[in-house]
Amino acid sequence: MPLKLVIANKAYSSWSLRPWILLAHFKIPFEEIVIPMDQPDTRTRMLKYAPSGKCPSLHDGAISIWESLAIVEYVAEKYPDKAIWPKAKAARAHARTLAAEMHAGFQALRQHCPTNFRRPVRKIELTPEVLADVARIEAAWANARKTYGAAGPFLFGRFSAADAMFAPVVNRLHVYDVEVKKATRDYMNAVMALPAWKAWIGDAEAETWRLEKYESV
Repeated sequence: MPLKLVIANKAYSSWSLRPWILLAHFKIPFEEIVIPMDQPDTRTRMLKYAPSGKCPSLHDGAISIWESLAIVEYVAEKYPDKAIWPKAKAARAHARTLAAEMHAGFQALRQHCPTNFRRPVRKIELTPEVLADVARIEAAWANARKTYGAAGPFLFGRFSAADAMFAPVVNRLHVYDVEVKKATRDYMNAVMALPAWKAWIGDAEAETWRLEKYESV
């Protein structure tokens, strides 16, 4: 029985992208269920799959996991042959730390630049708090690339859960046309060149749901 991943609509759900792109990139079979956001029955439908009433959630038979980073860890345990996390101990610890920092932080960027995966590229004015988040993200990416990235274009060389956790940030920096360093842009381009990334964006662009609070920013 394949895994079942319940996600919100792809245009707006940054948290849904994280486990989705991980499963898709590593070619792990899964069934996808999409529940659009901000509809009258959204919470009721999501509560059928997760006690939090939110997406994403992952279901493996009777086992349910309803939080993105926990889903990532479950997938890493279930598929130890896949390089979900870097194999080397120090790199793996660093990758997990960055993933947790992403999970808990960068609120200014999240709130000021809401997720919209089909948004046309255009600038908006950024606050000092957002610029501070961007500076920290660039520094974190640069450090990981310098220390562990020799084997490829991603944070730890080859694509891993750390890249999946930061994938929505790549989109935010891109669609809001944030000025970044060349090394940052090179990394962003590597993520956006992934077949799994392109598949997600294609699905997001094909969706018919529209929420003005995201489309108007």
